[in-house]
Amino acid sequence: MIGDFEQRRVTLSTGVDLDVVDMGPRDGPALIFLHGFPESHRTWRHQLPHFSGRFRCIAPDQRGYRGSSKPQDVESYTPDKLIADIFALADALDVQKFTIVGHDWGGAIAWGVALGGQPGGLHPAWAGRVTRAVIANAPHPGIFGRLLATDPEQRAASQYIRTFRDPASDAIIEEHGIAGILAHAFEGRVPSGGLQPADEIGRLLKDWEDRDNCRAMINWYRGSPINVPAMDEPYAEPPAAPFPKLTIPTLVVWALDDVALPPCNLDGIEELVPGVTIVKVPDSGHFVPWDAPDAVNAAMDEFLARH
Repeated sequence: MIGDFEQRRVTLSTGVDLDVVDMGPRDGPALIFLHGFPESHRTWRHQLPHFSGRFRCIAPDQRGYRGSSKPQDVESYTPDKLIADIFALADALDVQKFTIVGHDWGGAIAWGVALGGQPGGLHPAWAGRVTRAVIANAPHPGIFGRLLATDPEQRAASQYIRTFRDPASDAIIEEHGIAGILAHAFEGRVPSGGLQPADEIGRLLKDWEDRDNCRAMINWYRGSPINVPAMDEPYAEPPAAPFPKLTIPTLVVWALDDVALPPCNLDGIEELVPGVTIVKVPDSGHFVPWDAPDAVNAAMDEFLARH
C-alpha cells in the first residue's frame, strides 16, 4: 500500500488549474509523468518514489481529473489544448527542458508533446524543450489511425471509443458514472493482468463519484479527431500522409496482454521513431506502470542512464 503524495495547486497560462505532485531535487533533470484514462497521478505511484532521488518528478492530475479544473465542453479537450497544458505546466514550474513520460491517453499526449517539443519540432515556441520520451502502451498516432482503417483486430478492440462518444451513453454516465460506462463498453472483455489493490480501487471509485469528472474524462475521447470506423465499414489503406519523425531518444514500453491495444501497434514504429528502444512486457495488461512496475522501472533506469 502506497500512501498519498503531496500535491500543489498550479495555475496555468492555458486557463486551468492542475493538482500536481512535484518531488525530488528542484535542480535535477525533470521527468513529467502523464497518466491516462480513467486514473490520476497515482498511475505512477511505483515510479515517483523510485526516480525522485535522482530526478525532479512532476505528475499532474490532468485537466478533467480529480481536483484539477474540469471544463464541461468537449472543445476544451482537443489534443492541442492538452498538449499546451504540459508546456504551460513546465513554464509555471520554471522547468525549461524535460523528459516526457506517458501512459494510455497520457502517452498519446506525450507523443504530441515530444513531436512539438523536440529540436526542430512542430511547434517553434516549444522546439528543443523535450529531450527524451518514454511511452507506455499508447499507440503512435501515425500507426494507430492506419490500424483502425486496415486491421480488424485493432478496430474491434477500439469499438469502446464509439460507445464513449455515443450521446446515448450520457444517461449511463449520469446514473452509474465511469464504472457504469466501463462495464457497458467492455462487457464480456475482462482486462488481463493484475487488479488494483482494494485501497486503489477505493480511491478511483471516490474520484468517479463526481459527475463533472466523469463527463470531463469522457470528453478526452469526444475531443479527439481520431476516426474509429464501425466494424461493418470497409477496410482500406488511408491516403499516404507524411508523418514527422521523432528523433529524440525514445523508449516504448509495451505490455503484451493489452485487450485495447494489441502489439501490432509496434509494427513499423522504427520508421517513424528512428533508434527507438522497445521493451516488451509479457504477462501484463494495459496498466503496465502499476501492473509490472519492476519491469517499467528497470527499462526506464537503463534508458535514462544510456541517454
